[in-house]
Amino acid sequence: MTGGWIALFATAWLGIWMAQLTPVQLLLPLQVEAQLHSDYWVDNVVAFGIISGIAGLCALVAYPLTGALSDRTTSRFGRRRPWIAAGALIFAVSLLLLGLQESIVGVGIFWALALTGFCVLTAALTAVISDQVPVGQRGFVSGWISAPQAVGTILGLVLVTELFVGQFLGYAAMAALLVLLVLPFLLRVPDARLSAAEKLTVRSLMAGFWISPRDYPDFGWTLLSRILVNFGNAFGTALLLQFLLYGLRVDDAEGTLIVLTLVYMVFVIVASLVFGKLSDRVGRRKPFVFVAATLQGIAALMLAFVPDVTVAMIAAGLLGLGYGTFLSVDQALATQVLPDPHTRGKDLGIMNIATAVPQALAPLLGALVVALLVGFQGLFILSAVAALLGAAAVLPIRSVR
Repeated sequence: MTGGWIALFATAWLGIWMAQLTPVQLLLPLQVEAQLHSDYWVDNVVAFGIISGIAGLCALVAYPLTGALSDRTTSRFGRRRPWIAAGALIFAVSLLLLGLQESIVGVGIFWALALTGFCVLTAALTAVISDQVPVGQRGFVSGWISAPQAVGTILGLVLVTELFVGQFLGYAAMAALLVLLVLPFLLRVPDARLSAAEKLTVRSLMAGFWISPRDYPDFGWTLLSRILVNFGNAFGTALLLQFLLYGLRVDDAEGTLIVLTLVYMVFVIVASLVFGKLSDRVGRRKPFVFVAATLQGIAALMLAFVPDVTVAMIAAGLLGLGYGTFLSVDQALATQVLPDPHTRGKDLGIMNIATAVPQALAPLLGALVVALLVGFQGLFILSAVAALLGAAAVLPIRSVR
């Protein structure tokens, strides 16, 4: 792909990640906390986790459904473009309305709608990789999904804390930037038209949601690996602020979190771009995914058994190095194990569930683990086990080296 195509693709993802991660990292937790009026941090995290979990259930349907519909779309605008536009619109409008909510129920409803728009948008956009990007470039191009994720997280937090201060202004700014940054890709990148498509029925749709791991074992192993590694990463990062406050009892927990996040993000950016391209060059995916997941497991074990701020900085670097590599190379791997090129939008939608749902459920499950079971040490051990099992799950894959 040309540099111009990649620049438009990366710009679109920058807007998407800002609009999705800034609420998750800051705006939503503050909004929930303001409604609950609870001094016990677990109450706030559990409430946020319930809202996030309900929204995650929407992803279970929205991702594969959008993929299946976009596989069959015969619009004169192309097969993916109408869904990119619709998803961006639903996402942006829902964020605007979310900024006006003053009740927990309203927050839950409009965050679920916002995440549905996010899923519709990203299901179509990730399918474009399989449609248009040669196999030998997919690792590098996939890196331009994860690198903007890192930049978008920091940029979004800076914008809503320094420039667009306040609940409504914060959400409105994210909605506006989402539309502005997705629009150039939508308008300038061509999208192939389908002249005819198989009719989608409820039976065929439901049947398509199930991909037999016996018939397509490489797809099954890749999906399992992605679920486990994303749970490992989410458990390791979802409650970092609470770990600093109540686990390490750091005086300036928010400042320390920003430093940890910056270290993590720098390594995510470098790893996703460098190792995504390197995997293209050497023609291998599995070793990169295995090592990436293992690094995340090691980082989580460091946090579990050596709870110290300096060690947390080192662990943040390892976690970023591992997750950045995983994001780019695993996305490329996923595009190479799809059962049928005619249903790749739907199949990648199923793969995307393995990213969205762990992120949605981790705050709730993590808070329950810490409060009811074995504390922060148990949470990080659970994170390590999930990541290491995810590393092992990639080994049986046969069709991709």
